[in-house]
Amino acid sequence: MLYIGIDCGRSTGFAAWESECKAFDAIATLPIHEALDRVRRLHKVYGDDLCVVFEDARQRKWLPREKNAAQYRGRLQGAGSVKRDATIWEDFCKDLGIRYEAKAPTKGLTKWTAETFRKVTGWEQRTSNHARDAALLVFGRN
Repeated sequence: MLYIGIDCGRSTGFAAWESECKAFDAIATLPIHEALDRVRRLHKVYGDDLCVVFEDARQRKWLPREKNAAQYRGRLQGAGSVKRDATIWEDFCKDLGIRYEAKAPTKGLTKWTAETFRKVTGWEQRTSNHARDAALLVFGRN
């Protein structure tokens, strides 16, 4: 089974985890249209053995506290964009018949440092925080 982790946002985190090999095939940061295209192509190859797991901010039950109004407004605007992206991914997967999971953001499973990520996963190549967040959605899946 190939699991695709997606961290929604202006820069889309993308990770492909092969459960049989227990290894990542790819970890990257992409524009949303490129991530959608990759998933479409992978679905043609893997069919029912593909599952997209995306972080769904629409399910968020907590919000970080901001120090000032400008930060708060900025975070709200970003949250709206990320919620829209989650809707896009859900509609895309439904339309193509791709298995998917919409996961609520989980405290502690995001924003790992590159060093912590490397130690835990063994992935040695460069990663962005978005790519690491996507990878953590699928890491270790069977």
